[in-house]
Amino acid sequence: MKNSYSGVAVPSNGKVIEYVGGKFRIPDRPIIPFIEGDGTGRDIWRASRRVFDAAVEKAYGGKRQVAWLEVYAGEKAFNQFKEWLPQDTVDAVRDFRVAIKGPLTTPVGGGIRSLNVTLRQLLDLYACVRPVRYFEGVPTPMLHPERMNVVVFRENTEDVYAGIEWTSGSPEVKKLIDYLNNELLKGTGKKVREDSGVGIKPISPFGTKRLVRRAIEHALEHKCRIVTLVHKGNIMKFTEGAFRDWGYELATEEFRAQIVTERESWMLGNKDRDADLTVEGNAAMVEPGFGQATDDFKKKLCAEVKHTLDAIYSTHGRGQWKSKLLINDRIADSVFQQVLTRADEYQIFATPNLNGDYLSDACAAQIGGLGMAPGANIGDGYGCFEATHGTAPKYADKDVINPSSVILSGAMMFDFMGWKEVAQLIEGGIERTIQQKRVTYDLERLMKGATKLSTTDFAASIIDNMQALATVR
Repeated sequence: MKNSYSGVAVPSNGKVIEYVGGKFRIPDRPIIPFIEGDGTGRDIWRASRRVFDAAVEKAYGGKRQVAWLEVYAGEKAFNQFKEWLPQDTVDAVRDFRVAIKGPLTTPVGGGIRSLNVTLRQLLDLYACVRPVRYFEGVPTPMLHPERMNVVVFRENTEDVYAGIEWTSGSPEVKKLIDYLNNELLKGTGKKVREDSGVGIKPISPFGTKRLVRRAIEHALEHKCRIVTLVHKGNIMKFTEGAFRDWGYELATEEFRAQIVTERESWMLGNKDRDADLTVEGNAAMVEPGFGQATDDFKKKLCAEVKHTLDAIYSTHGRGQWKSKLLINDRIADSVFQQVLTRADEYQIFATPNLNGDYLSDACAAQIGGLGMAPGANIGDGYGCFEATHGTAPKYADKDVINPSSVILSGAMMFDFMGWKEVAQLIEGGIERTIQQKRVTYDLERLMKGATKLSTTDFAASIIDNMQALATVR
C-alpha cells in the first residue's frame, strides 16, 4: 500500500480491508476508493456519499465509518494527469479491494482503456452482478412490475466478450479462415466466408463453475429458492450447452446436500407419489416420448433414474427435496419472454457473458430503467461497484439527475461487506421516498401528483426516511 495515490493521501483514520482464507476482514473504518464519474457523476456522487455516510451513522451510531479515498478515471483524470486511467487508480482498487464508481465517458476517437475491462483483467473480476427489483411507485410499462426481483450473475471474462477477434480482410483473419476451411471444416460441407470478420467464443469449465458457485452461494446466503442457468445450448452445444452441463456438475458436486436439480425433482416427486413405481414407469413420466425411444435411450434413462434414486432418495425423497435450492436451466430466448410473462418464477440467473448483458438490461427496463439498476464486478477478494447508466453530460452540474443507481450500488457494496443494516436502511429510505412521490425530474414527469426534487433534495429526503426507519427499529 502506498501513502498516496495520484497525489491524494490515504486517510490516516482508515484501515485496509483484508482477504484471508477466502473471507473478507472488514475493519470498522475501511478505506474505500471512489471515482465520482464524468458528466452527471459529480452531482450523483455528492448526493450518494451523503446517503452512505448517513446510513452508516444511523446503523452503527459512530462505531463504524467509511474512510473515502478519491481516485481518478475518465475526464477528470485526463484533465489533471493526461491519462484516462492512471496506474495509481488501478493500484488503489487492487490494494483496498472494495471500490465504487460513477459513470465514465468514453471519448470520441477512443484513447481510453476501459476501467471495467482493465480491472476485470488485472483483478480477475469474473462475475458481473446485477440485482433488479421494483420499488413501489416507480413508473414502468409493466402491469405487475412487483413480480420482478432477480439477481443476474453474468460471467465476465469469457464468451464473445473475451475480445478475441480479427477484422474482415486482415492478414490474420485470412490465415485463420484458411485454416478453418481447409483443415477443421474440410469435408463437413461448412465454410466460413472469405470476407468474414471472426470472433472466438471461449467458454471453459473453470470460468463457468466459479460463476455458478458464486450464484449458488448468494442464493443460499439470501435463502432463495431457485437458481436458473441461462444458455443457448440447443444450438451452441459445446459452449453454451457445456455451460449448462458444467453448471449442473458444479451444483451436484459441491452443494449436494443443499440443492436439487429440476430433473431430479421430477424423479423424486414421482417416487413420492407412488412408492411402488418402477424405474421404467418413472422414466416414462420424466420423458413423455419414452415409449417411442430407442432401446439404447431407454436403458440410459432408466440407469439415470435408478442412479438418482439410489444416491439421494434417502436425503432428498419423501418431500425433503421441496426445501432444497432448486437448480434448473432455461433456453435464453425462452427466458426473455418468461421474465415478461412470469418474472416471479425466477430469482437468481447464472449466465454466459452475452446472454447476461441482454437479460440484465431487459429486466431493468421493466422496473424503471437503468437509473434504478445497480451493478458490480466481483472476483475472489475484490469488488468494484458502479452505476449502470451513462454520464448524460447535458445535465451535468445542474443538480437534477436521479442518483438511485449509484446509491443502490452502494447498498449492494455494504451488503457485500457484511454491513447489511446499512444496505437495508438505504434501500428502505429510497423505497419510502419514492412512495411519497418525492422524486427527481425523470420520475416526476411520469408520476401523477409527484413533487420534483433536485438531486441534493432527493438525497436529503432519503436520509430523512432512513432516520424514520432507524427510529422504528
